[in-house]
Amino acid sequence: MKYLLVEDNEDLARAICSRMSFDGHVIDHAATVSGAIDFISTYDYDLILLDIMLPDGDGREFLKEHRAREKDTPVIILTARSEVSDRISVLDLGADDYITKPFDHEELQARCRAVLRRKHGTTRNVKKIGDITFDSVSGILQINGQDIMLRNRELRLLELFLSSPNQIFSKQKLADRLFSYVEDVSENAIEVYVGRIRKHLEGSSVRITTLRGLGYRLDHG
Repeated sequence: MKYLLVEDNEDLARAICSRMSFDGHVIDHAATVSGAIDFISTYDYDLILLDIMLPDGDGREFLKEHRAREKDTPVIILTARSEVSDRISVLDLGADDYITKPFDHEELQARCRAVLRRKHGTTRNVKKIGDITFDSVSGILQINGQDIMLRNRELRLLELFLSSPNQIFSKQKLADRLFSYVEDVSENAIEVYVGRIRKHLEGSSVRITTLRGLGYRLDHG
């Protein structure tokens, strides 16, 4: 998954980015409201982690304007405020959840997964398409009863394809979703990762189809 973290505390931001990256997610970091606006104007994100008190504005105003533009990207508020009225106000503005600082990273990850499940209309982290089963938490792909462990970027690439079967993803779109803006990535790298997924899927009814000049699509059946 690709996340945007909007947080001005450098130590906290560094810790969150490190753990999210370790877990295989792509995460961009903005320390200001203006930086966050630049990011969402350029890239698509699966989830936004949003602080309230920022150097150049209030995260609640960013959230309000984001929803006013009819953007449905899930937003989790990171807040030091524990008053019920504060929590109610951000939920009413369109936040999908909130977590109170200081927090445990495992709880943050669990809340991220819960919010994303709700968006996709499911209650489980396990997806089944055709004759494959994929657990996005454990990173295990199961084909005909055989477990296959995926590396982080392989895991996130398959997760992306499975979230939108039959959708065409260009190489640039895949690069944007698999890598942060500071990482330099070539089209060859995308081809390598797609090739690895194809190899894992051999023997199943699910396949990655190349559409010349357009990109890739997950097909099954």
